[in-house]
Amino acid sequence: MTQSFEPQSPTVVLDPEREASLRTVGIVSYVLHAIVAIGAVLPGVQASVLLLVIAVIVDLVKRDEAAGTWQATHFSWRLRSVLWCGILYAITIPLWFLFVLPGWIAWIAISIWFLYRIVRGWLAMNDRRPMPM
Repeated sequence: MTQSFEPQSPTVVLDPEREASLRTVGIVSYVLHAIVAIGAVLPGVQASVLLLVIAVIVDLVKRDEAAGTWQATHFSWRLRSVLWCGILYAITIPLWFLFVLPGWIAWIAISIWFLYRIVRGWLAMNDRRPMPM
């Protein structure tokens, strides 16, 4: 049994107005994620966690509207990115208790990875390409 890791073509084609609406939601969500990701990477610039919560809620509420389209992969991509970052941050909390430096290094690495995922997804969305599942 072989499994393809190539993005699948969309099974649902939306009318242009609905596609534009979902694309706008995606851009707003990527902007909110990017603000949080940049704030996490730059020292002394901490964006509100509230922005991330808002972005996640928007993604959860709107993802069913994109089901079966190339945009659905972007909703999943953003939600998985946040989930994995949360798990990685939680796992590395003990490093802060051992020494500050290992915890700081781990969190910077996680934040850079999160920023990479947001930029990669945003660029793909601008090119109207699905994200890998």
